Amino acid sequence: MAVAGNVMDFGINKTFDIQREIHEVMKKDLAISHYDAFKTRLNEAEEILYIVDNAGESVFDRILIEEMNKPTTYVVRGAPVINDVTRDDAVQAGIHQVATIISSGTSAPGTYLKKCTQSFIDEFKNSNFIISKGQGNYEGLSDEKQPIFFMLKAKCHVIAADIGVNEEDFILKGINITHE
Repeated sequence: MAVAGNVMDFGINKTFDIQREIHEVMKKDLAISHYDAFKTRLNEAEEILYIVDNAGESVFDRILIEEMNKPTTYVVRGAPVINDVTRDDAVQAGIHQVATIISSGTSAPGTYLKKCTQSFIDEFKNSNFIISKGQGNYEGLSDEKQPIFFMLKAKCHVIAADIGVNEEDFILKGINITHE
Protein backbone atom coordinates (compact mmCIF):
# COMPACT_ATOMS: atom_id res chain seq x y z
CA MET A 1 0.00 0.00 0.00
CA ALA A 2 2.84 2.40 0.82
CA VAL A 3 4.27 1.77 -2.65
CA ALA A 4 0.86 2.19 -4.31
CA GLY A 5 0.46 5.57 -2.64
CA ASN A 6 3.49 6.78 -4.61
CA VAL A 7 1.26 7.08 -7.69
CA MET A 8 -0.23 10.29 -6.26
CA ASP A 9 2.18 12.60 -8.03
CA PHE A 10 0.94 15.72 -9.78
CA GLY A 11 4.54 16.61 -10.63
CA ILE A 12 4.58 14.25 -13.60
CA ASN A 13 1.37 15.61 -15.16
CA LYS A 14 -0.44 12.29 -15.24
CA THR A 15 -3.85 11.49 -13.89
CA PHE A 16 -4.35 8.68 -11.45
CA ASP A 17 -7.15 6.70 -9.93
CA ILE A 18 -6.13 5.79 -6.39
CA GLN A 19 -8.74 3.04 -6.05
CA ARG A 20 -7.53 1.44 -9.27
CA GLU A 21 -3.89 1.80 -8.19
CA ILE A 22 -4.54 0.17 -4.82
CA HIS A 23 -6.38 -2.69 -6.52
CA GLU A 24 -3.54 -3.03 -9.04
CA VAL A 25 -0.77 -3.14 -6.46
CA MET A 26 -2.69 -5.64 -4.33
CA LYS A 27 -2.97 -8.10 -7.23
CA LYS A 28 0.33 -7.36 -8.94
CA ASP A 29 3.69 -8.65 -7.79
CA LEU A 30 6.40 -6.12 -7.19
CA ALA A 31 8.79 -6.06 -10.16
CA ILE A 32 11.62 -6.02 -7.63
CA SER A 33 10.81 -7.28 -4.17
CA HIS A 34 13.43 -7.31 -1.47
CA TYR A 35 10.69 -7.90 1.09
CA ASP A 36 12.49 -10.70 2.94
CA ALA A 37 15.58 -8.52 3.36
CA PHE A 38 13.31 -5.64 4.39
CA LYS A 39 11.71 -7.76 7.13
CA THR A 40 15.09 -9.04 8.33
CA ARG A 41 16.64 -5.57 8.47
CA LEU A 42 13.50 -4.14 10.09
CA ASN A 43 13.63 -6.76 12.85
CA GLU A 44 17.27 -5.84 13.52
CA ALA A 45 16.73 -2.07 13.37
CA GLU A 46 16.34 0.04 16.46
CA GLU A 47 15.12 3.09 14.54
CA ILE A 48 13.89 3.96 11.06
CA LEU A 49 14.70 6.98 8.91
CA TYR A 50 11.74 7.39 6.53
CA ILE A 51 12.36 9.85 3.66
CA VAL A 52 9.08 10.76 2.03
CA ASP A 53 7.78 11.93 -1.31
CA ASN A 54 4.24 13.00 -2.23
CA ALA A 55 1.81 14.56 0.21
CA GLY A 56 -1.11 12.34 -0.76
CA GLU A 57 0.72 9.16 0.14
CA SER A 58 1.50 10.26 3.69
CA VAL A 59 -1.67 8.54 4.92
CA PHE A 60 -0.27 5.25 3.62
CA ASP A 61 3.08 6.10 5.18
CA ARG A 62 1.37 6.41 8.53
CA ILE A 63 -0.14 2.93 8.20
CA LEU A 64 3.26 1.44 7.39
CA ILE A 65 4.92 3.25 10.29
CA GLU A 66 2.26 1.95 12.65
CA GLU A 67 2.75 -1.60 11.34
CA MET A 68 6.56 -1.45 11.62
CA ASN A 69 6.19 -0.43 15.27
CA LYS A 70 9.69 1.08 15.62
CA PRO A 71 10.80 4.59 16.52
CA THR A 72 10.65 6.44 13.20
CA THR A 73 11.98 9.76 11.98
CA TYR A 74 9.83 11.05 9.12
CA VAL A 75 11.77 13.34 6.75
CA VAL A 76 9.85 16.02 4.85
CA ARG A 77 10.99 18.74 2.43
CA GLY A 78 12.31 22.00 3.83
CA ALA A 79 9.88 24.04 1.74
CA PRO A 80 6.93 23.31 -0.53
CA VAL A 81 7.95 21.83 -3.88
CA ILE A 82 5.53 20.40 -6.44
CA ASN A 83 3.33 18.20 -4.22
CA ASP A 84 5.96 16.79 -1.86
CA VAL A 85 5.22 16.31 1.83
CA THR A 86 5.78 19.34 4.07
CA ARG A 87 5.60 19.40 7.86
CA ASP A 88 2.02 20.72 7.66
CA ASP A 89 1.00 17.87 5.35
CA ALA A 90 2.56 15.30 7.68
CA VAL A 91 0.78 16.73 10.71
CA GLN A 92 -2.51 16.78 8.81
CA ALA A 93 -2.03 13.05 8.07
CA GLY A 94 -1.35 12.39 11.77
CA ILE A 95 2.29 11.45 11.26
CA HIS A 96 3.28 13.44 14.36
CA GLN A 97 1.33 10.88 16.41
CA VAL A 98 3.47 7.96 15.17
CA ALA A 99 6.85 9.48 14.26
CA THR A 100 9.21 12.39 14.82
CA ILE A 101 9.00 14.80 11.89
CA ILE A 102 12.17 16.52 10.66
CA SER A 103 13.11 18.43 7.53
CA SER A 104 15.83 17.56 5.06
CA GLY A 105 16.26 21.31 4.64
CA THR A 106 15.96 21.16 0.87
CA SER A 107 13.29 22.38 -1.50
CA ALA A 108 14.56 20.15 -4.31
CA PRO A 109 12.08 17.57 -5.65
CA GLY A 110 14.23 14.79 -4.24
CA THR A 111 16.85 14.25 -1.56
CA TYR A 112 20.27 15.40 -2.72
CA LEU A 113 22.59 15.42 0.27
CA LYS A 114 24.59 18.40 -1.03
CA LYS A 115 21.41 20.50 -0.78
CA CYS A 116 20.35 19.26 2.68
CA THR A 117 21.10 20.64 6.12
CA GLN A 118 24.05 19.27 8.05
CA SER A 119 21.74 18.01 10.79
CA PHE A 120 19.82 15.91 8.25
CA ILE A 121 23.05 14.66 6.64
CA ASP A 122 24.29 13.57 10.08
CA GLU A 123 20.99 11.77 10.73
CA PHE A 124 21.21 10.07 7.33
CA LYS A 125 24.82 8.96 7.76
CA ASN A 126 24.10 7.55 11.24
CA SER A 127 21.06 5.54 10.10
CA ASN A 128 21.25 1.82 9.46
CA PHE A 129 17.65 1.41 8.25
CA ILE A 130 16.40 3.92 5.70
CA ILE A 131 13.21 3.88 3.68
CA SER A 132 13.19 6.24 0.71
CA LYS A 133 9.98 6.88 -1.22
CA GLY A 134 9.63 8.01 -4.82
CA GLN A 135 11.64 8.65 -7.95
CA GLY A 136 13.17 11.97 -6.92
CA ASN A 137 14.61 10.42 -3.78
CA TYR A 138 15.79 7.41 -5.79
CA GLU A 139 17.61 9.72 -8.19
CA GLY A 140 19.29 11.60 -5.36
CA LEU A 141 20.17 8.67 -3.11
CA SER A 142 20.69 5.57 -5.26
CA ASP A 143 24.47 6.06 -5.32
CA GLU A 144 24.81 6.54 -1.56
CA LYS A 145 26.55 3.92 0.60
CA GLN A 146 23.93 3.72 3.35
CA PRO A 147 21.53 0.76 3.48
CA ILE A 148 18.36 2.06 1.83
CA PHE A 149 15.08 0.46 0.84
CA PHE A 150 13.52 2.32 -2.09
CA MET A 151 9.75 2.16 -2.48
CA LEU A 152 8.38 3.59 -5.69
CA LYS A 153 6.43 3.18 -8.84
CA ALA A 154 8.55 3.61 -11.96
CA LYS A 155 6.69 6.46 -13.61
CA CYS A 156 9.07 7.22 -16.47
CA HIS A 157 11.23 5.23 -18.84
CA VAL A 158 14.50 6.75 -17.56
CA ILE A 159 14.03 5.55 -13.97
CA ALA A 160 12.52 2.24 -15.13
CA ALA A 161 15.57 1.58 -17.31
CA ASP A 162 17.98 2.54 -14.52
CA ILE A 163 16.30 0.15 -12.09
CA GLY A 164 15.83 -2.56 -14.74
CA VAL A 165 12.03 -2.71 -14.72
CA ASN A 166 9.16 -1.61 -16.93
CA GLU A 167 7.47 1.76 -16.66
CA GLU A 168 4.51 1.52 -14.25
CA ASP A 169 6.14 -1.28 -12.22
CA PHE A 170 6.11 -1.16 -8.42
CA ILE A 171 9.44 -1.64 -6.64
CA LEU A 172 10.78 -2.43 -3.17
CA LYS A 173 14.51 -2.40 -3.78
CA GLY A 174 17.21 -2.54 -1.14
CA ILE A 175 20.75 -1.31 -1.72
CA ASN A 176 23.73 -1.86 0.57
CA ILE A 177 21.65 -4.18 2.72
CA THR A 178 24.01 -7.11 3.18
CA HIS A 179 24.99 -7.99 6.73
CA GLU A 180 28.33 -6.79 7.94
